[in-house]
Amino acid sequence: MTQRVRAHHLAAIMSDAHKRSLELLEGLDDSQLLGPRLPIVNPLRWEIGHVAWFHEKFILRDLYAHRPILAQGDELYDSAAVAHESRWDLPLLDMAATVRYAEAVKSRCLERLDRGLASEQDSFMYQFSTFHEDMHTEAYLYSRQTLGYPAPRLAARRPRERPAGGSYPGDAVVPGGLFRMGAEPEARFVFDNEKWAHMVRIRPFSIARAPVSHGEFAAFVDAGGYERREFWSGSGWRWRVQAGATHPVYWIPHERHGFQLRRFDRMLPLPSNEPIVHVNWFEANAYCAWAGRRLPTEIEWEAAALGEPDGDRLAPTKRTYPWGEAPPEARRANLDGRSLGCVEVGALPDGDSAFGCRQMLGNVWEWTADTFRPFPGFRPDAYRDYSETGFHRTKVLRGGAWATRSRMLTGRYRNFFSADRRDVIAGFRTVRT
Repeated sequence: MTQRVRAHHLAAIMSDAHKRSLELLEGLDDSQLLGPRLPIVNPLRWEIGHVAWFHEKFILRDLYAHRPILAQGDELYDSAAVAHESRWDLPLLDMAATVRYAEAVKSRCLERLDRGLASEQDSFMYQFSTFHEDMHTEAYLYSRQTLGYPAPRLAARRPRERPAGGSYPGDAVVPGGLFRMGAEPEARFVFDNEKWAHMVRIRPFSIARAPVSHGEFAAFVDAGGYERREFWSGSGWRWRVQAGATHPVYWIPHERHGFQLRRFDRMLPLPSNEPIVHVNWFEANAYCAWAGRRLPTEIEWEAAALGEPDGDRLAPTKRTYPWGEAPPEARRANLDGRSLGCVEVGALPDGDSAFGCRQMLGNVWEWTADTFRPFPGFRPDAYRDYSETGFHRTKVLRGGAWATRSRMLTGRYRNFFSADRRDVIAGFRTVRT
């Protein structure tokens, strides 16, 4: 059961998500808004229309039987029906008309909200639809990075909020015991793949207190880690050979400085103490094999992030966020695009988990060892394609990145991408073998 929330909150978050979408389009010309055909990006002009169509389809049409605003909307913007490779060839609206469509949908959604507490179905679907837009605005940032477009100008950006923190070495010891994995029915909002909490037994383990940094990953690269077959799984080595990968994708060789880092359209010195980012699951596993470590399982990750000690055992309680129950804020987590990039792995100690793990929310998504699977008793929500299409063929990431919107994120949130994806703002932390 979704908790009922106030209608003005639903209106505020939907309006804010739309504003972020428009910010991420600013400064791009018509050719950039269409972009090249790549399997890991969408044409931004199509994507803006798809997000508007999603609001219209799942709120106005499915819940309240409104007539379609665009007669051809389903043929253009239904991601389940429109093949990815065909999205550049569709008779898309021009950008101005696409924005007008999005604004018309938003206005109609807001007009039908009453004052006071929203209904349970509105509380769920307005939040889910907004979070869907939040996921896409994060993907717009992936696209701008992939395509080398300039960094966007975000109203939320606060460059001074990129605190130094240096490195943060060492392991945190997490005791064994019984742990409630997943979401409880009384949670304020729950995604379908978090349903429901179930008891798991965990053995004690030691997990890195911080994500792997650029400097640490550079040692793997310098040791010839990309060329040494013994560190790679069979599928990982096949990917490496096919991709011709010899270092992380946005590391650019420099004749005097080893490597530089491309961030959007600019070249920067390699930030040694920031977390390694834009590495895929294969690269993360190869590093672990070289370092004599391994990736955490999804259960271990959640226990380290949200669990609490009870003497020498795990307590039966679990937090919503690593630091407790208070919603995320800048002193605890690098989220919401405020920094337009990562902060150093030792920054933000106020966000530590009960076991002393840092940055388990925000900064970078973290690969786990596990394939994405449903929890026992899983049942999809109204948008069936949200989780089911990823089960058994993608890998689980946890924790959120600097671009992730804090309103959709808790320590339970399960992200999922295929093992070869390098465009995601993803890194990893390791566990002692």
